[in-house]
Amino acid sequence: MSDPVDTLVSLLEIERLEDDLFRGPGAGGETTKRIFGGQVVAQALAAASHTVEGRACHSLHAYFMRPGDPSRPVIYEVDRARDGGSFTTRRVVAIQSGRQILNLAASFHVEEQGHAHQHSSPDVPPPDGLPTREALKTKLAERADPARRDDILRPSAIDVRPIEPYDHADPKPAGDAHQAWFRLARRVEDAPDWLERCFLAYASDLMLLWSALRPHGESGYSGRVMTASLDHAVWFHRPPRFSDWHLYAMDSPWSGGGRGLTRGQIFDTEGRLVASVAQEGLIRPIG
Repeated sequence: MSDPVDTLVSLLEIERLEDDLFRGPGAGGETTKRIFGGQVVAQALAAASHTVEGRACHSLHAYFMRPGDPSRPVIYEVDRARDGGSFTTRRVVAIQSGRQILNLAASFHVEEQGHAHQHSSPDVPPPDGLPTREALKTKLAERADPARRDDILRPSAIDVRPIEPYDHADPKPAGDAHQAWFRLARRVEDAPDWLERCFLAYASDLMLLWSALRPHGESGYSGRVMTASLDHAVWFHRPPRFSDWHLYAMDSPWSGGGRGLTRGQIFDTEGRLVASVAQEGLIRPIG
C-alpha cells in the first residue's frame, strides 16, 4: 500500500494540459464513494497557484455543486480574472463529465507590512499523549455499519488528535465548540509555500461540519442525518508549515432549515493564528 502522504502530494501535483487548464486525479483521498471535498478545494487552489507568480493566496471561497466521482479525473479551468498592483484574483471551475462540481475564487496578495492583532489560542493539552486518529477510527469501525468500515479505516495523510474525542458511533448532545491538533502524518521537507497552503486547505474540510451535529447528538455515522459540505472559505493569515502540529478550534453558531454554519481558527504551536475557516453544510435529518 502506498504511503498516504505521498498519495496526497501526488494528488496536488496536478497535470498542466494548457496554460490555464489542469487535470487532477479523483481517487486517493479520504473517501472512496465520492471525492473528499477538501481534495477538490486543494486541487483547485493548486491550479490557481500555478498561474500566479510572486504572490501567496490569502483567501479562497468555494461552492460545492455536485459530488465528485473518484473513478474519474477532474478538469480545472482557471480564469485569470485580475492581475492588479497588489492583488491577483483567479476563478477556477472543477469539471467532471462536462458538469461543474465546484466553483472556487482565490485571491493572492504581495507581502506587505501593517497593523497586526489576533485572538488568543485556546488553552488545551498538547498533542503528545492524546489518542491518535488511527486508534479512534479502529474503535469506531468496530461499532459502525460494516458498509462504512473500509472508509473509516482508510489510511489518511492527516494525523489528528482530538482534545476530547466525540463518540460518533453512539453520539450524545455536546457543546458545538471542539478542538483538535492536526498535521501531515509525516514530514514533507522543502514543500513550496503554495503546496503548504494546499495541504492546509485539504485538511481544513476535516471535522468542521461535526460542530453543527454535536449539539443535536448526531454524527455522520449515525444513519440519521445526511451531511455534505455546501461551501467552504479559508483565509490564510501567515504561511503554514503543515508538517508541524496545528490546533484547529471549531464551533457552530447556528443551524436550521437543514443547514449548519461552522467556523474554525487554526493556530500553530506558538499560538499564532495561521488561518480562519468558515463552512455551511447540509445536515438534513433522514426519515
